Amino acid sequence: MKKIFFLFIVLVAFNASAQDFDKNVATAKSSYSSGDLENARFAMEQMLRDLDLAIGKEILKMLPGQISTLKANEKEDNLTGGAGYAGGLYVHRSYGATPKAGQVEVINNSPLINSLQTILTTPVLGGMMRDENQKQIKVQGYKSLLTKTVNSETAKTNYELQIPMNNTLVTVRMDDSNEQEITAAANAIPLAKIVAIAQ
Repeated sequence: MKKIFFLFIVLVAFNASAQDFDKNVATAKSSYSSGDLENARFAMEQMLRDLDLAIGKEILKMLPGQISTLKANEKEDNLTGGAGYAGGLYVHRSYGATPKAGQVEVINNSPLINSLQTILTTPVLGGMMRDENQKQIKVQGYKSLLTKTVNSETAKTNYELQIPMNNTLVTVRMDDSNEQEITAAANAIPLAKIVAIAQ
C-alpha cells in the first residue's frame, strides 16, 4: 500500500507526466472495452513507460552530486523507461572525466540479475567460477560482486561493483580507482530508497 501511495505522489509531482498517464489509462480502458486489444496494450505500455520515467527522475534526485572527488555530470544523465534498456527502467549518471571517471546505473528487470544472484547465493557455483579479479562483498547489507580490471595500455586499475536487489541492479564503475574508493562511493548511494521505488 505504501508503494502505491508513493507512486501516486511521484506521478502528481510530474504534472505533465500525470496528464499523459491519465490519458493513457483512459485510452487503455476504452480500447479494452471496445475489444481493441492492440490499442489497449499500446496505451498500457505507454502508461508504464511514463511511470518508469517518473520513478527514474526521482532516482536521479537521490543519486549523490559527487562520489569520491568526482562531480556528477548531470547534463549527461540518461533515463529511459518501458521501451528502453531490457524493457524496463534504466537510469545512468556519469561522474568526473577520463581518465578519472565513474558511473552509476540503475536497471530494473535487468537480464543479469538472476545470474548474479545465483553466483552470490550459491557457494558451490561461486567457488567453481572463482576469478582472482572478482570477490563478493556486502554493501549496505546487500551481497555484491566486485570486479577489478587493469587497463593494459595505462596500467590503471578500474573497478565495477554490481549490487542486485530484488529485480533491480545497481552498478557502480570507477576508473583509476581502488576498492576502498568504490565501496565508499556505493555506500553514498541510498540503495534501500532506490530499490523501494524501482521495483
